[in-house]
Amino acid sequence: MSTSSNSRQASTRRDYLKVSAAIGASFLPASLAAMEPANLMSKLTANFEDYSGLLPFVDTAQMMEIDRLVIKRYHITLVQMMENAGRNLANLARHRFLDSNPVARKVIVLAGRGANGGGSMVAARHLRNWGADITVMLAAPPSEFVDTPARQLKILQSLHIPFTTLGGDCIELPKQTALIVDGLVGYGLKGAPRGQIRDIIHWANSCETSILSLDIPSGVDSTTGEVFNPAIRAEATLTLALPKKGLANLQAQEAAGEIYLADISVPPELLLSLGLEVGPVFARSEIVRLRI
Repeated sequence: MSTSSNSRQASTRRDYLKVSAAIGASFLPASLAAMEPANLMSKLTANFEDYSGLLPFVDTAQMMEIDRLVIKRYHITLVQMMENAGRNLANLARHRFLDSNPVARKVIVLAGRGANGGGSMVAARHLRNWGADITVMLAAPPSEFVDTPARQLKILQSLHIPFTTLGGDCIELPKQTALIVDGLVGYGLKGAPRGQIRDIIHWANSCETSILSLDIPSGVDSTTGEVFNPAIRAEATLTLALPKKGLANLQAQEAAGEIYLADISVPPELLLSLGLEVGPVFARSEIVRLRI
């Protein structure tokens, strides 16, 4: 065996040990041990830590009150919370669906007019900055976006990120699309989706591409867990701050897929003042996986 070959093997072994040390593991399964170090790290970082500690579920009214008090009592703005939500959504997309490397990966982001749409557009910006090929599908004309979601839309327009609507030019999903991000409607849902949102949900479900939903899949009631027709059928859902009561419903869990929880900077003191005792959920990571 040549000296250069020995050197490469030694380097690979050192990288492997670095990966093992980074995750605190004394050994790895054979299927992982056989991987190249870069691929191994990508595989490992796609697995977010489970959280099984103290964690209450909240209904729509409770979550709306939490959002209101975060802004009024602690002066944390909706823009800040939306940025936290969207950045965490982008991180989950990067590691869970894009092999920890979004460069040149095609992602379609579905954006409604509300806060979920704003959060998904934040994620679109981060993924674009990390090298992904982003297209944003709007559920309404740009002129109908107002307040904070409109601000996020203007940012994307200034970055020249392409937009589309569900028309004849977008019936077929672009080839090589890696992911659809669902930010159509969140806890503000009232009854079955209608109009353009209904049509986009049908389209997304027909694409046979992985879907990542923000907070709760569009078309699922966040309080009751009722799954309306239509509703997004996600492979994973990133819910925000606290899990929604609707996600305790088995049908809602089927629509949500894997359930993750993200920190959006809600102070624990606020939750405790509302009678919601929460453990140190995000002590180790801003995103945790929930096994409901």
